[in-house]
Amino acid sequence: MSSLRPHVDPEELGFDSHRLSRIDDFFNDFVDQRKLSGWLATVSRGGQLAYVGKGGHADRELDRPVQDDTIWRIYSMTKPITTIAAMMLHEEGKFDLNDSAGKWIEALREPRVYTGGAPANPTTVAATEPVRIWHLMSHMAGLTYGFTYGHNVDAIYRLKGYEFGWPKDATLEQAVNDWCTSPLLFNPGEAWNYSVATDVLGYLVELWSGMSLGQFFQERILGPLKMYDTSFFAPEEKHERVAQLYVPVNGEAFPYPKMGQGAYREGSLESGGGGLVSTAHDYNRFLTMLLNGGELDGVRLVSPRTISLMTENFLPGNQDLTAVARDSFSETEMSGMGFGLGFAVLMDRARNATGAAEGLFTWGGAASTTFWVDPVEDLTVTFFTQLLPSSTYPVRRHLQQVVYQALID
Repeated sequence: MSSLRPHVDPEELGFDSHRLSRIDDFFNDFVDQRKLSGWLATVSRGGQLAYVGKGGHADRELDRPVQDDTIWRIYSMTKPITTIAAMMLHEEGKFDLNDSAGKWIEALREPRVYTGGAPANPTTVAATEPVRIWHLMSHMAGLTYGFTYGHNVDAIYRLKGYEFGWPKDATLEQAVNDWCTSPLLFNPGEAWNYSVATDVLGYLVELWSGMSLGQFFQERILGPLKMYDTSFFAPEEKHERVAQLYVPVNGEAFPYPKMGQGAYREGSLESGGGGLVSTAHDYNRFLTMLLNGGELDGVRLVSPRTISLMTENFLPGNQDLTAVARDSFSETEMSGMGFGLGFAVLMDRARNATGAAEGLFTWGGAASTTFWVDPVEDLTVTFFTQLLPSSTYPVRRHLQQVVYQALID
């Protein structure tokens, strides 16, 4: 089992230990009220663990407590890993960020934009701009998710069998074709909408590398970073470590095992947008690599300049998500937040009303997990639980409050 034990006193890293303990108080209260089954949080500075807290159960009904090596469905926290994979190939010259995705995906060679009509018979016009690779990385391609229920385009996805998942036995190639033959929400680059774009990017990683997405992850990222418990499913010998999935029912977390079954078996589709399971230890190694500018323990995945580029704001006019998002779901608060390549980026701390430093980059997962990297404060923070949907409670914002109030140097 990979240890999460801090090896230095929090005070040596600029924290007040008593103030850090407020994290435990806050989240254990959620457990006591049965709003969460269990939780685990980590705070690191300069790549050194300052705090590890956990409480409650990985599976309350089976009386399995949260452990350091509990395996969590990280859902959309898969996206930054997929985007790093693509940027590794970008550094090898496999593509230009301004390239049209239509060079490799026939269904995107002549994209069309929805203008009206019923989902079964939409009217469209030709897009004024190609879907570029950076549009996919920044969710500005005009794609969507079937589960959002906000537009007739997501209804088209549902008609094709894509709501919270995909049709039985669908391949990634088939899914990409189904999404990309649907009309776009808007002309690429005009707006922001959370979407399957990172799954499309994962398919391109397969084409550019000649490997399956899972093979590329294991050989080029997870293996080199020693993220041995991160994969598209947990093998049978690790099943007892996988946390149960929960949903809110009458104010309490209620087990929902049906939706979480993908964590236990190999599927037909490796989702670069939301398919991985992982541990706190593993994801902390990934974040430390990001904080270090693309390198960890002598293993370099990308250059510091690539990380710098990925954490710039790519939204038009340097606006925030509030101004640019099209009634979209998001895994982060939108005020004062821009979006780069695979990450939301804090642009205006006053508008966001946060103690965090501008330049922080972050994302989260559907089961209320989250992470952030704050290069100014040299911080990485993770939070794991298993409650769908992530909008149930503002746990991410509260975590940010209690982390920064504990930083006293």
